[in-house]
Amino acid sequence: MLSAWTRTVARVSVALTLASCVAASMPTADRVARGTLVIHGTGDVSLDPSQIPAFRTHGYDWAWSGLGGLFDRDDLTMVNLECPVTDIVDPEPKAFTFRCDPRALPAARRGGVDVVSQANNHAYDQGPAGLVDSLDAIRAAGLASVGAGADESEALRAARFEIRGWTVAVVGIDQVLDPLDQVARPNKPGTAGGHDFQLVLRAVRDAAATSDLVFVMIHWGVELEARPRPYQVRQAHRMIDEGADVIFGSHPHVLQPMETYRGRPIFYSLGNLVWPRISEDASATAVAEVTVATDGRIHARMVPIEIVSDGHPVV
Repeated sequence: MLSAWTRTVARVSVALTLASCVAASMPTADRVARGTLVIHGTGDVSLDPSQIPAFRTHGYDWAWSGLGGLFDRDDLTMVNLECPVTDIVDPEPKAFTFRCDPRALPAARRGGVDVVSQANNHAYDQGPAGLVDSLDAIRAAGLASVGAGADESEALRAARFEIRGWTVAVVGIDQVLDPLDQVARPNKPGTAGGHDFQLVLRAVRDAAATSDLVFVMIHWGVELEARPRPYQVRQAHRMIDEGADVIFGSHPHVLQPMETYRGRPIFYSLGNLVWPRISEDASATAVAEVTVATDGRIHARMVPIEIVSDGHPVV
C-alpha cells in the first residue's frame, strides 16, 4: 500500500509561480542577492513520553533519526507541536491531555527544527500557565514559537527570518478549540485566532506588509476526513488573497490533497509526523517541501514518510 501511495505522491510535485512576487519589483542588484530557499512544513508532532513510551527507551533523537537529515539540509523547518512543553501539571478537564518533555527540545533543534507552532487544541492542555511556560521553554531552546502567546497580540504575531536575501514570515492559526476558552484575548494567554476569521486575515495582512514570503500554519478541519471542508477551501483562498504564499494545515491526522490557488500551494492536512503508529493509513504520511527559486518561482511537493513505529518517522 505504501509503495502505491508513494507513487501517487511523486506525481503531486508541481511547479508554481508567485504571481505577485516582491522580487519582480526589486532592483536587479537586490534580486541577484537572493538565494534559493528550501523550506519544510509538517503535520502533528508529539514529544510526550506518556503518549510515546519509545522515547524513554530510545531517547528523543529517535523522533528525527529516520529522516536522513532532511531538516538539516534546508533553510527553515516548521512543525506543529501538539502538546505544551512544560513541567507544570494542571490538566484541563478533557478526554485527552498531553504534556511534552522540555528535555525533548534540544533533540528537536539537533534534528533541524526551527519553528514550533503551538496553534492547536492541545497546546492549552495544562492551562494558561502551562502554555506560557511552554512558549518560554521553546524560545530558551533556540526555537521560534508561533500561534500562541501571553495575549492576543503575541499569539497573532509572525515570526520573521532573514534568509538568503528574503524576509520570511511564519504565522500560526488555531481553529480547533478544546476547551472553547483557549483562544488568546487582549489580556489572556491562549492560541491564535480561533473562529474570528477577520482576526486571522488581519494577522496575514500584517505579516505580508513587511515580508517577502508568508507561511501560514493552521490547525483546522475534521479528524480522519480525507478531504477539506468547503469552508476551509474558501478560507485558504481568502488568506492567499490577503498575502499568504504557502499554507501548511494540520489536525485531521491523515493526509489530504494539495491544491494550488493563484500559484500558491495549500497543504490542507499534512497528517502526522512524530506520532504513534495508530494505523497503516495514518502512518503513510508526508512532509511538505517548498523550494523558492531566486526569481520567485516556487516548487512544491510532498516528501513521502512512513511512521514505521511509535514516534519514529522514516523517509
